Parts: sequence; structure tokens; C-alpha cells
Amino acid sequence: QLKNKADNDLPVHLKGGMVDGLLYRFTMTIAVFGSCYSVFSLVRAAFPQKNK
Repeated sequence: QLKNKADNDLPVHLKGGMVDGLLYRFTMTIAVFGSCYSVFSLVRAAFPQKNK
């Protein structure tokens, strides 16, 4: 608990060290990719391909 209370200008989700930083970046990457893929899928469904 003392590590989380230390005044070192780091957000609480990064005070655990390098592993927390890597986990945070991985989580944000997956979230952004999933959001972009969701928008892509919605746009693709809204404008279906025309049959020849």
C-alpha cells in the first residue's frame, strides 16, 4: 500500500512497475483495435456489396 501512496507523479495503474505498463499498453491496444474493427464491421454491414 505504501507503493501506491508514494508521491511520484505516476497514475495508480502504473505504480506497479514495468509489468503494469506493459499490461496497460496491451489492454489499450486490444481495446482500440476492437473499437476500430467494430466500426469497420458496422460500416461494411451498412453498405453491402452489390451483386452483379
